[in-house]
Amino acid sequence: MSGIALIITFIIAIAIMIIAISKWNVNPFLALMGISLILAIVVGIPLKDIPGIIGSGFSGIFSSIGIVIILGALIGTILEKTGAALKLAEMVVRLVGHKRPQLAMELMGWVVSIPVFCDSGFVILNPIRKALQKKTHFSSVAMTVALSAGLYTSHVLIPPTPGPIAAAGTLGIGNNLLLVIGLGILCSIPSLLVAYFFANFIGKRVKSTEETVEDTDTQDYEELLKSFGDLPNGFMALAPIIIPILCMAFGSISNALKWQGAVSDFFTFLGTPIIALTVGLIFGIILLGQKSMLKQFNAMTTETLKVVGPILFITAAGGVLGKVIASAGFVGYMKENAAALSMVGIFFPFIISAILKTAQGSSTVAITTTAGIMGSFLDGGSMMSALGLTSPVAAALTVMAIGAGAMTVSHANDSYFWVVTNFGGITPEDGYKTQTTVTLFQGIACILFIWILSLFLL
Repeated sequence: MSGIALIITFIIAIAIMIIAISKWNVNPFLALMGISLILAIVVGIPLKDIPGIIGSGFSGIFSSIGIVIILGALIGTILEKTGAALKLAEMVVRLVGHKRPQLAMELMGWVVSIPVFCDSGFVILNPIRKALQKKTHFSSVAMTVALSAGLYTSHVLIPPTPGPIAAAGTLGIGNNLLLVIGLGILCSIPSLLVAYFFANFIGKRVKSTEETVEDTDTQDYEELLKSFGDLPNGFMALAPIIIPILCMAFGSISNALKWQGAVSDFFTFLGTPIIALTVGLIFGIILLGQKSMLKQFNAMTTETLKVVGPILFITAAGGVLGKVIASAGFVGYMKENAAALSMVGIFFPFIISAILKTAQGSSTVAITTTAGIMGSFLDGGSMMSALGLTSPVAAALTVMAIGAGAMTVSHANDSYFWVVTNFGGITPEDGYKTQTTVTLFQGIACILFIWILSLFLL
């Protein structure tokens, strides 16, 4: 199958999947796997190839983010059990104020996700969100949406996050990352603003299980604070989060500056998300030692694995759907018809990236694939040249447009969707009202802002 029929088939498949999960109450894992299998057959993928595609899509998620999510969740559990999350909550509230906890979470997420994948960033910061919610009694959904949006914004717009830094290199401005970072920070403003107001809006209309399930054992914030005795000091509370960020940042800096030899090897190793989060976990274990809680570490690990397991399997099923869509020739079809869409200017990379994001789920894949379609602004035969985007500023704006498209939208085939909804206590149906909708508004706000910038800068 090819052409328009392929696009229509994909749209129908996504619609059926959404209905199955939200209306028919089918388990998301079964809905994703079932739609993936049916779609693979309908689009004409050879039957002998389908098992291999399903297997590679499923295992690919585990090899890419599975361990990262587990380590991040375990760090989050340690922060929660030791009282470190409450310490961080106290610090954030003092900085931003008691009346704006959703703003505190949004800004924390935005900073943390610059070097850290948004999936693990949400898992790490979620205990802080829960502690702040307990302290302020603010809408849990509003704080979840704000945290998710803050993480997502820098994840797709600001190096050294892998997607933007790869796009910058492909588009020919890999040696001018300062320009990309500056524009990324600037283009974050409309995304953060629209998400802030939407979080306040939707928080009044949607409730999470944290708010709807009555828990007679729940303590108020002050009682919870006293139950932990002396809270960890500020450095040790921050270390399991900050140290991995610094490790990844140094790894990115080493690659960007093209350091050589043993120094480069060391920082590249240290900057790998799995290793960086392992270092953070070590600091978490030190924190357990300081609190005389090392004997509880095994129970914490078991508890964390029980929570993370379902998320990983649903996420892997989403990876299967993405693999089926890619194998069906959807990406190739977009490349073949790129010239017909070139008349839309700076909106072109946004549209391509948004289609790829919605189709296969991964923002990083959408960013890198779209950047490959665009090519270098220095290449006279590239899409960049065809669109007249032939300057470093134009290339940097294109990176931003691609990132904005890679926000649009997060739904059932995106691992981040399941991380946010599961850890935020939001049902899949409400996930479309919250996570999917806020990413739509973020993407549109960003591309409109980028278009306005292009009127002045190009």
